[in-house]
Amino acid sequence: QVQLVESGGGLVQAGGSLRLSCAASGRPFSSYAMGWFRQAPGKEREFVAHISRSGISTYYTDSVKGRFTISRDNAKNTVYLQMNSLKFEDTAVYSCAATRSVLASTNAQDYAYWGQGTQVTVSS
Repeated sequence: QVQLVESGGGLVQAGGSLRLSCAASGRPFSSYAMGWFRQAPGKEREFVAHISRSGISTYYTDSVKGRFTISRDNAKNTVYLQMNSLKFEDTAVYSCAATRSVLASTNAQDYAYWGQGTQVTVSS
C-alpha cells in the first residue's frame, strides 16, 4: 500500500498561483504513476493531470493545459501540481492518487490509493 497526504491548498485571487504537494509513504513511490483529481461542490470528481512513474510523460485535461504543471521528485516521494493563472472555476478539493497502471488513465477507478484532499478556493 501507499499513503498519500496533500498540502498547499488555500485561498488565492484569480490570476494567482498555488503549488500543491502530495507526499507518499509506503511502497516504493517510483512504482506508481500519479494523478491529480478535483471535485467542486455539486459536481463530479474530474481528472486534472497525470504523470508517469519516471516523470517523463505527463497528461492534462484541456481546461488546465498551459496553466498547470504536474511534476514529481521520486527521491522525495512527492508529486506536485503547480497551478498558475488560477480561475474561479478551478475552485475545488484537489486530491492526488496513485496507480500501478502504466497507462495515462483519466479514470478515477484506475487509481487504487487516494489522499484526503486539499481545498483550493479562487476568489473572483
